[in-house]
Amino acid sequence: MGSDVFQEGIVAGRLDPDSYGAHFSDLHPRLDPHEALVAADRCYFCHDAPCITACPTDIDIPLFIRQIATGTPDAAAKTILTQNIMGGMCARVCPTETLCEEACVREAAEGKPVLIGQLQRYATDHLQEQGVHPFTRAAATGKKVAVVGAGPAGLSCAHRLAMLGHDVVVMDAAAKPGGLNEYGIATYKTTDGFAQDEVEWLLKIGGITLQYGVTLGDGVTLETLQAGYDAVFLGMGLGGVNALGTDGEDKAGVIDAVDFIADLRQASDVAAVPIGRDVVVIGGGMTAVDAAVQAKLLGALNVTLVYRRGRDRMNASVFEQDLAASKGVRIVTHAVPVAVHGNGTVREIEFEYVDDAMKGTGQMLRLPADQVFKAIGQTLKGEGLPALEGRKIKVSETGQTSVKGIWAGGDCASGGDDLTVTAVAEGRDAAIDIDAALRA
Repeated sequence: MGSDVFQEGIVAGRLDPDSYGAHFSDLHPRLDPHEALVAADRCYFCHDAPCITACPTDIDIPLFIRQIATGTPDAAAKTILTQNIMGGMCARVCPTETLCEEACVREAAEGKPVLIGQLQRYATDHLQEQGVHPFTRAAATGKKVAVVGAGPAGLSCAHRLAMLGHDVVVMDAAAKPGGLNEYGIATYKTTDGFAQDEVEWLLKIGGITLQYGVTLGDGVTLETLQAGYDAVFLGMGLGGVNALGTDGEDKAGVIDAVDFIADLRQASDVAAVPIGRDVVVIGGGMTAVDAAVQAKLLGALNVTLVYRRGRDRMNASVFEQDLAASKGVRIVTHAVPVAVHGNGTVREIEFEYVDDAMKGTGQMLRLPADQVFKAIGQTLKGEGLPALEGRKIKVSETGQTSVKGIWAGGDCASGGDDLTVTAVAEGRDAAIDIDAALRA
């Protein structure tokens, strides 16, 4: 983060050294075998299970829980991974409380759902730790597919294509694969290098080659990819960050939240990551909450998350909002930034309160700040892309774009919500459609 550009209030090592291990430990530690059996025993194994419908990847949840209950966690893992090859990561970061667990019959009856996410992690971790891959490749087809982006959508697409017998080249701008899973998720949600371990395990299917430092539009175009490959899948996510559009936004200390999270994720020692005394996070999604919570965990004295609408409109789930509050994050709603104050570096940030129609009320709020994290959404980057729908690539239900032979999925594509599990589903479904097209 280049500490030389910040004022003296931004420092590393604010806490006692022993505190960091506890602060950045696993948010939901894995169930032990006995805990898993007890949790699985609560499932009604519904015939028309609403939890399946609520899962973006359509995992047969009652089946895998029954398999855990009968002492076959590896079989349960295969049930999960057949639908969601990144089931291990999704078990850690998926907002299960607003998806499968919210739909659980136990939740409706008792207010306490079956621990579907934790059971999914128990099974997938058990299998992955065996070092084996449960799937094998089909006979080689001789077809070659380019996948742009080594995030959840791209890797999911690549794995399914490889399973179906195609050769796949995955290109990514970063130095490591994983995309959002590696660079964009709170450290306490995915500990001990799990993101890279999962990618290495996924690649055991064979037939997938990774290329790093490759950016669409910079040396690689859709035309060159179409000329060199039988099909192309775009899963590069959203590379740009929206601007605040306020005076003083260019002052030192005003940072993109995604960069802060990436720096923390890549740090060999989280205690070495500098943090301010007074931190303000602008936004209402998962990225905003992750940045705010981690700022507090690093030792920031005051952390305020400011969102322009009410809490009921925040993209971050109620669980995430409550997590932030429990860590000492103050949440301010119905306020928009109007100016960043300071002499070269941020000292204060000024907001105006707005009503539900986003109309200014004239009431102002000034917060002291030596760091401001922007988490107000990301934008699509790239030149010569297929037709857009709004700010994203327009796609069909199976991921086809306006250009024949090119598919897209994940955050860069129109349609679904910006979740890891949705990206995995879109990559998988596009791969199935690509396979059908290549065999036609």
